[in-house]
Amino acid sequence: MRKNMVSLALLLWVSAGHAQVANPQGETPQPVPMPAADLNWVDLDPVGAPGVKVATLWGDVSKSNFGAFLKLPAGFAAPLHSHTHDMKLVIVSGTYIQGPQGKPEFRLGPGSYLMQPGGNYNHTTRCDASSDCVLFFESEGAFDLHPAAPPAN
Repeated sequence: MRKNMVSLALLLWVSAGHAQVANPQGETPQPVPMPAADLNWVDLDPVGAPGVKVATLWGDVSKSNFGAFLKLPAGFAAPLHSHTHDMKLVIVSGTYIQGPQGKPEFRLGPGSYLMQPGGNYNHTTRCDASSDCVLFFESEGAFDLHPAAPPAN
């Protein structure tokens, strides 16, 4: 029940405020509903994350600001890395695990929110092995992934 409420709230948020289309003749913008069954899941490649899928809701994940769903396979793990732009994430399903460099990792379940800084914020990303992770995420810039240099010994 809670998972359905989170999904419904997220869908309403997306359709009500972020995925509106303005009409060039000045008409009132209209909502753009996007049922889950109509999402177009594609490989996130070429960022080097095998098995990771993305379904773009608006914008362009590879070129500019965007809003999208991200699906990480159960057990997925990405090594220490960073992203250029801040990202806002909402966990829809599964358990998302992040390990900030030099700090303990944390786990977020459905309904949780994370503002992930861009720039020099190095972290690992994992999805618990018990089920796939589906996240809603948005950013003011293109999605990228910069592997961190290994720590000096």
